[in-house]
Amino acid sequence: MTRRSAASPGGSAPAGPSGSADLVLLGGAVLTMDEAANRAEAVAVSDGLIVAVGSTADIGPLIGEGTRVIELDGRALLPGINDSHLHATWLGARWPHTFFGAPDPEAAASVGGVLAPDRDARRAAILAAGRMLSELGITSYTEPGIGPGEDEGETGCFHSEVLDVYRELAAAGALRQRVTMLALYGVLDGPSDVETVLAGIRERAVAAPEPDPAWLNVPGVKIFGDLIPLSRQAWTERPYDDGTHGDLLVRGDGIEQKAERLAEMIRAAHGAGLQIGLHATGDRTIQLALDAIAEAAAQPGAPSAQQLGHVIIHGDLATAEQVRRMAELGVWLNAQPGIASITGEWLAAMMGPETAAEAWQFAAALDADVLVLSSDAPVLHYDWRRWIAAADERIVAMGGGTSPAAARDRLHRLLRAYTAVPAEQDRADAWKGTIEVGKAADLAVLASDPFETGAAGLPDVAVDLTVLDGRVVFER
Repeated sequence: MTRRSAASPGGSAPAGPSGSADLVLLGGAVLTMDEAANRAEAVAVSDGLIVAVGSTADIGPLIGEGTRVIELDGRALLPGINDSHLHATWLGARWPHTFFGAPDPEAAASVGGVLAPDRDARRAAILAAGRMLSELGITSYTEPGIGPGEDEGETGCFHSEVLDVYRELAAAGALRQRVTMLALYGVLDGPSDVETVLAGIRERAVAAPEPDPAWLNVPGVKIFGDLIPLSRQAWTERPYDDGTHGDLLVRGDGIEQKAERLAEMIRAAHGAGLQIGLHATGDRTIQLALDAIAEAAAQPGAPSAQQLGHVIIHGDLATAEQVRRMAELGVWLNAQPGIASITGEWLAAMMGPETAAEAWQFAAALDADVLVLSSDAPVLHYDWRRWIAAADERIVAMGGGTSPAAARDRLHRLLRAYTAVPAEQDRADAWKGTIEVGKAADLAVLASDPFETGAAGLPDVAVDLTVLDGRVVFER
């Protein structure tokens, strides 16, 4: 996938009117997360932007009487974490009960019904999630699927009113993260009606942009292609243990009609200039999606897939060849490593060890430069440190290099998959996602350098401080 150019990681821009910075962090390992893995020692911030990156000596002249100075004392400074697939309203309403890896599975299983029945409950859930996410250095996330398709939904967490609440919070300056949202016109985890989704796409295509898309942006739509292999509802080439091949989440008479209707939704969204977040786990669903995207992009005057930033969400059974085609088209693979580590044995029992061994092609996606990592909280915990470790473990298990140099390079790219690359998925990499002059001062301080602990040790590295838009919003 061809990358856009970014600002230089070094140098400086003018500070505030007094010539001094609002905030300076110095004396640490500043991990810029640019492609070249550049490092620095210090960063200066003014008016919510990074104005200088360099050595402690470089930044010293920007410290004035009103500057807050944070001594890193060797700690690591990263760009703010971007969890690019996280259901914040649902997370805030359900916490601490996740679906997988819950500390009390019995209690988690008992949580159901309407969790956010009204506006006040939805607001409280969003704010609760925001506080929790700040404590782990998360400064951006994607809420992937809010809208009228779920106005009658069981939990109330995906109701179209959630967007109104986000708008209120954004206008009041009360968001703790920058939010990207995908509009949902079909139903969550259920069969969608093609005409309903097509009408929603037309509605979204003419919707006015949000007042400040740096804080709240709705660039496209969420479409459900299939469900998950564990429910035998991912559409697959290989059979499940009961001889079936899964299905598509589209209303229709037979799989061929469902497939054509799903392709029609994809082509329509692309033609309308909308980003598509497609929930797709089965290899046949993924193949259908890539074919439909290619067809839509080939129409005269149509934008490319890369321009719109389409995303295959989950992609559990994507083949290495399909991953390479994603790169050719400019399509992202947004994956959750925790699902691979937690459900791998279940998949082997259901589809055979060969299928399980070839699933979750993180290494191929990393090499193709299309891998975006996320948590899918509250399906899983929102702790990004655990999921980087899990991705690394999966890649090594599938033959990834174990030399110190290979491990270091892989960790750099996995950290980028939670910072710089999701900013590209957001189509916001020109102004966030790396520590570079002119970019948003969204930052996270870790208690130690992750390259000293390695990926396996990352879950034990504490997040000490979170900066959002130049303001300290969490301090341990």
